[in-house]
Amino acid sequence: MSATSEAFDFDAVVVGAGAVGLATGYALARRGLVVAVLEKERAIGQGVSSRNSEVIHAGLYYPTGSLKARLCVDGRRRLYAFLDSHGVAYDRCGKLVVATEDAEIPRLEAIERQAEINGVEGIAPLSAAQAHALEPELKAAMALTSPESGVFDSHGYMLALQGEIEDRGGAVVVATPFEGAEPLAGGGFRIRAGGEEPAQLTARILVTAPGLGAPAAAARIEGFPEAEIPALHYGKGVYFVLRGKPPFARLIYPPPIPGALGVHYRRDLGGQARFGPDLQFVDHEDYTVDPAREAGFVSYIRRFWPGLPDGALSPDYAGIRPKLHGPGEPQPDFRIDGPEAHGIEGLVALFGIESPGLTSSLAVGETVAWRLGLPAPAGG
Repeated sequence: MSATSEAFDFDAVVVGAGAVGLATGYALARRGLVVAVLEKERAIGQGVSSRNSEVIHAGLYYPTGSLKARLCVDGRRRLYAFLDSHGVAYDRCGKLVVATEDAEIPRLEAIERQAEINGVEGIAPLSAAQAHALEPELKAAMALTSPESGVFDSHGYMLALQGEIEDRGGAVVVATPFEGAEPLAGGGFRIRAGGEEPAQLTARILVTAPGLGAPAAAARIEGFPEAEIPALHYGKGVYFVLRGKPPFARLIYPPPIPGALGVHYRRDLGGQARFGPDLQFVDHEDYTVDPAREAGFVSYIRRFWPGLPDGALSPDYAGIRPKLHGPGEPQPDFRIDGPEAHGIEGLVALFGIESPGLTSSLAVGETVAWRLGLPAPAGG
């Protein structure tokens, strides 16, 4: 479709202008659809996408055949190509996954096997001496090197996605919350948008990708089965910033903790070293950072960096991940629910798109287009 059908205001409406919503809008726009992306905040990328590590994940950990495994690897490859073609800054600095004691070595060996199954390039084991030669400040009984991991300018990435949508005749509309949708008898949707100038608009396709607001958005769509709307759990993670010289050139990750990848080290594009996030389940959005959590960070960090000076950490920021599991429950896969799940033609609802959602975002968008039965764009 090269122009909007006369029956609709837009070919597609996407709810949420974070990385995943914008990448989905881009995937649809690449197929010739005229897309509107609705965002409740006054700027793009102000939700989950604004409070992450800006890490490009290689795809090491995720279960065989899962959406997370497939979309992280595919999305990471697509992401580097997109960043190159749009001049967005990144540093493919690589990552070391570290066993800090012999008892953790079997966990690293299991991660290495999983990474190979997932098709991750360049994974290799390092002895303690090899790891120390790469990162002299590091304490490690063994490590895995992941050369495809990196960090990038996530806001620059989202601005580039916005530009692509707008260059193709679409619109990214901020300060415009999604208030509900009604499926139309002949197909398509009537969508209610709020804000200072509330409006109704119509679209042939509707995609909901509002992060923490995903279950609430689904509940506002007439006919969406209540049983198919998952419970949302707020997975809060805080970060601490290091005062002083960054100790490592690469990302440093201990083995994952239950439900998350755990407190890790990164040096951002500006050269600032940070640690985080941890995981704490909370019952509401709360972005404060309790300075008392520093003691736990110090103890954890000194397992792989014994040289962390006293008093070198300062509270930085917090993020909340839209988790589909609670404490002690197994971590589920992404949910990209098309008509086969909820029975509404032309609708895709995304739930639980947390880490590695940022890395996976371009591949998530392609999967949404596939679930909608849209052909691949010319050029792939």
